[in-house]
Amino acid sequence: MRRTAQEIHNPDLISQVIANALVCRLGLCKDNVPYIVPVSFGYDGACIYFHTAPEGLKLEFFAANPQVCFEFEDEVKTISKPEACQWSASYASVIGYGVIEEIVEPQRKTYALNQIMRHYSGREWNFDPNQIPKTRVWSIAIERMTGKQSKDKLASQLSANNTNFRE
Repeated sequence: MRRTAQEIHNPDLISQVIANALVCRLGLCKDNVPYIVPVSFGYDGACIYFHTAPEGLKLEFFAANPQVCFEFEDEVKTISKPEACQWSASYASVIGYGVIEEIVEPQRKTYALNQIMRHYSGREWNFDPNQIPKTRVWSIAIERMTGKQSKDKLASQLSANNTNFRE
């Protein structure tokens, strides 16, 4: 990471960015052709989970190369200034790498689907057992990930930490 001062080192803050993200973007590659696709997701601290249609372009990429890159972002805003070249952005993001694998066991599928639903609804769900075999579910075993935040986020975080320290 070029701007190491903006790196998020705290795993809880990285998890918070992921928890607040609305979408996970997957970076895939097949035959030297890149492909980026957004997916709805769940996260349990070790893996990212999502489901797909029975067939499609991203499945061709998964089969060709199980190595993936993923990205999450939270609270992205443009910071405008009077001069064009002074503009910047306020953000927190996470980028990582892992290996994708299809989940085929019904219990693991149910677990993964509940991780997805918990991310968006905050609760567990009961699934129709007849739908589980028809649903393709995937996991990304996270190998590594890093977080980064803009200077304004870092400053507010440091300010909050200093306030907590004084209490």
